[in-house]
Amino acid sequence: MTAAVVARELSVTFESGGGQFQALNAFNLTVEKNEFVSLIGPSGCGKTTVLRCIADLISPTGGSVMVNGIPPRDAIKKRDIGYVFQSATLLEWRNVLKNVMLPLELAGVPRAEALPRAEAMIERVGLTDFVKNYPRQLSGGMQQRVAIARSLVMNPDIILMDEPFAALDEITRDDMNRWLLEVFAQSSTTILFVTHNIREAIMLSDRVVVMAARPGRIVKEFKVSMPRPRTAEQTFTDEFSRIRQEAEEALYGAATRTKVGE
Repeated sequence: MTAAVVARELSVTFESGGGQFQALNAFNLTVEKNEFVSLIGPSGCGKTTVLRCIADLISPTGGSVMVNGIPPRDAIKKRDIGYVFQSATLLEWRNVLKNVMLPLELAGVPRAEALPRAEAMIERVGLTDFVKNYPRQLSGGMQQRVAIARSLVMNPDIILMDEPFAALDEITRDDMNRWLLEVFAQSSTTILFVTHNIREAIMLSDRVVVMAARPGRIVKEFKVSMPRPRTAEQTFTDEFSRIRQEAEEALYGAATRTKVGE
């Protein structure tokens, strides 16, 4: 079976006022279909750059990326990829229903088909009672649900999520984690998730990948074998504690190497 995402020897170099800055170097990652993988690492380690290469928002200066066995640009044309940003990026002048319908409209889907698809997705994220509300009338967690519904409405094979819950308080964030686990369990979607929160990464993921910066690269991976559906009680298990401790040690080591310029 073709993997959902394959990055091989991926390198990205940016030009800046002080010269060239290498964001990624020899980055290698394979994400299997219907796998939930989280990227964690110190700020500036290239996590978002990885997502942007996969989404064809930037072009790598070396190496390659394949999505479902084809280049990212072709995968975007086939609408195989959904992207959820840290900010919900909703259109303030469109209500919940119209925000979720936007990708369908842009794809030329007839309204008779687009409307029930959008309504079904809104129901799936638990916002049926808010279809006429505008973004300013929603909480931060609700806005992110709308953003995720907008990404899911095109039925993408792969969803890229760039710290979507970072701006939320801890209680709301935990609620969103539980909700995302339910969404993932009900779909055949592959998710590549960026976060700074180790607990969140372990709770959500099948695999946690730790990155170091300057230039960005993978320094360690952890397989999370806790059974699904995941529950809050699993955060107190020996496996969870072991992975968390090892991930924290790897992350601290990565941050330390970054500070000393290694």
